[in-house]
Amino acid sequence: MHKDLLRLARAERGVRVHLACCLAAAVLAGLLVLVQAELLAGVLSGRFAVAALLPLALVVACRGLLGWAQGVLAGRAATALKSALRRLLLNRVEGLGPAYRSGELVTLAGRGLDALDPYLTGYLPSVAVAGFVPLAVVVRLFVADLATAVIVVLTLPLIPVFGALVGWTTKTVTERQWRALARLGGHFLDVVRGLPTLRAFGRARYQASVIREVAEAHRAATMRTLRVAFLSSLVLELVASLSLALVAVPVGLRLLSGSLDLRTALLVLLLAPEAYLPLRAMGTRFHAAMEGVAAADEAFAVINPPREAVAEPPREAVAEPPREAGRTAAPAGATRSAGRAAPAGGPPEIRLEDVTVRYPGREETALDRVSLVIRPGERVAIVGPSGAGKSTLLHLLLGFVTPSEGRVLADGTDLADLDLDEWRRRLAFVPQRPHLFATSVADNIALGSAAGPDEIRAAAEAAQAAEFADALPQGYDTPLGERGANLSAGQRQRVALARAFCRPAAQVLLLDEPTARLDGRSEAAVVAATRRLAEGRTAIIVAHRPAMIDLADRVVRLDGGVLVHPVPAPSLSTPSISTPSISTPPISTPSISTQGGEAR
Repeated sequence: MHKDLLRLARAERGVRVHLACCLAAAVLAGLLVLVQAELLAGVLSGRFAVAALLPLALVVACRGLLGWAQGVLAGRAATALKSALRRLLLNRVEGLGPAYRSGELVTLAGRGLDALDPYLTGYLPSVAVAGFVPLAVVVRLFVADLATAVIVVLTLPLIPVFGALVGWTTKTVTERQWRALARLGGHFLDVVRGLPTLRAFGRARYQASVIREVAEAHRAATMRTLRVAFLSSLVLELVASLSLALVAVPVGLRLLSGSLDLRTALLVLLLAPEAYLPLRAMGTRFHAAMEGVAAADEAFAVINPPREAVAEPPREAVAEPPREAGRTAAPAGATRSAGRAAPAGGPPEIRLEDVTVRYPGREETALDRVSLVIRPGERVAIVGPSGAGKSTLLHLLLGFVTPSEGRVLADGTDLADLDLDEWRRRLAFVPQRPHLFATSVADNIALGSAAGPDEIRAAAEAAQAAEFADALPQGYDTPLGERGANLSAGQRQRVALARAFCRPAAQVLLLDEPTARLDGRSEAAVVAATRRLAEGRTAIIVAHRPAMIDLADRVVRLDGGVLVHPVPAPSLSTPSISTPSISTPPISTPSISTQGGEAR
């Protein structure tokens, strides 16, 4: 059995009981074959009276009842195991962050884990039967006819040998089919989510052609898998048929010559196929179970990700960049040397020491040996072109991404050693595209906090969201559409800022281009709210717009994942920083990922 599935089955009592009873029913039904063959051979040879047909009918009925019980118990075990696996998978999603493609996760948790049914209800019971029934049949044949038993013993290993040879190929092509299915599901979900953008920029037809190509790749992989499965079934049937011929021909000749009695000959001919049948069934069901095994491997890779070797961090201190003149000073007493603990309850010092980030499946680095020190209470603007690694830096601080090399320190403690839930309670995050849920305005503002009605209203007023929230039909109790469909982009951004105001204990503020795609009036409201929100906190602001950059004490630039020399903050007309007019904000054309990721 799959070792991770076996460990999970042992841990879940319901799965363990149902699976054990299912396997016991399958083995017992297989062993009743010997009783059935004895009775049938006795009746046909005349050794037993016709009255022996009644026990024979009872044995057949028992086998049918055990087969029914096996199916019911296997179905319950499969349902319980898939539920437990989905629960572990969805619990793990909380810590995955945006690095894992949601489309592939949906495919895995749905269609992927459903493919475990043939493995749990078919393959595992056939493995249990193949472990007991052929051995019992061989022992009975040794007692009945030594020559036949020797032939069966010599030919029986051929089926698992050929099955293993074909199984290696089957596993490879099935894994390829699963990867094609996951890519198809992930890309399709990504395209559906970005359909309005695709229509607006005239890229819908192109993405439809991409989906056709991905679907064709999945179809070709599926046909290769079916081809291998049919050929392997032919091989196993051929080997089993030749083996049975080697048994049947000598038995027939010996029966004609009189050296073998009729009852023994009938018993041998009835039992010999039962020695090969469990192995043939196991080989046939192996192919149907392989997709589920590939999905289980992927699920456990998400639940228990392999630990990557982390490079030894440098021992020398990272030099702090000088504070630019003319900027707001940090709170008194906030500046401190490396390694000292931050004052209790105060904003932490954040350090990046030679941090390198590589996303899975990509050779290029998202961040390349970035070293940066952010003092307590300092406001730092991160600028740079699209794809420079700005959002990756924020995801690094949020704990969504772990560095491939180097380390991130908060008050001298590596984030890898911190409780991420406790660390995130010290953060307030305002993304570029905040997600609003299909619930009330108040519930969306209070997300992640225990704020009451008065605190929610105060947060909305501070974020300048009260002006439109009060005008809604039911005020703060007005339910929003999915993703905030009935709000404008500026209103959605102010709701996200109100969420941050509902976290008064947050000491670090992370903003990812909060004024992108906003008009001048909405931008002015967001900038004013952000200025109030950043007071007394460490703020890291990813920005392109001059109004947001002007809030910073210091400006640093990322380009191609590399930290470039600090940008002089007072001079906002520097060529490296885009300075579009606030009244006519630029529209950035998104590029649609073909790997199931979100449009950027």
